[in-house]
Amino acid sequence: MPVDFQIREEKKPESKGLPVAVALEAGPAASALPRLVASGRGLLAEQILRIAFENGIKVREDADLAELLAALDLDHEIPPEVIVPVAEILARVFEANMRAAQKEQNERSSPPSL
Repeated sequence: MPVDFQIREEKKPESKGLPVAVALEAGPAASALPRLVASGRGLLAEQILRIAFENGIKVREDADLAELLAALDLDHEIPPEVIVPVAEILARVFEANMRAAQKEQNERSSPPSL
């Protein structure tokens, strides 16, 4: 199943920490929680983001959520404590995907300009 979105934290000038990026994937069933499928810091975080951008995956910056998710084990569902912020992100991703699909449909059904 494709990755739904990425969450990243930008390295802050005053921060000595490395940037972090995580990727979540929708669960196999509609009722399943998203799973953490990738997580990394520094160069690995940059690679996760590059792959996301190259594949048109939505990226959201949220430093606190990225740090929390980066501490989880890979291939595990997100914990209940982060359901609300992740649900908010998923809602934005869904809306963006719906707008993109509607735009594409409108472009296909529009008569050619003369």
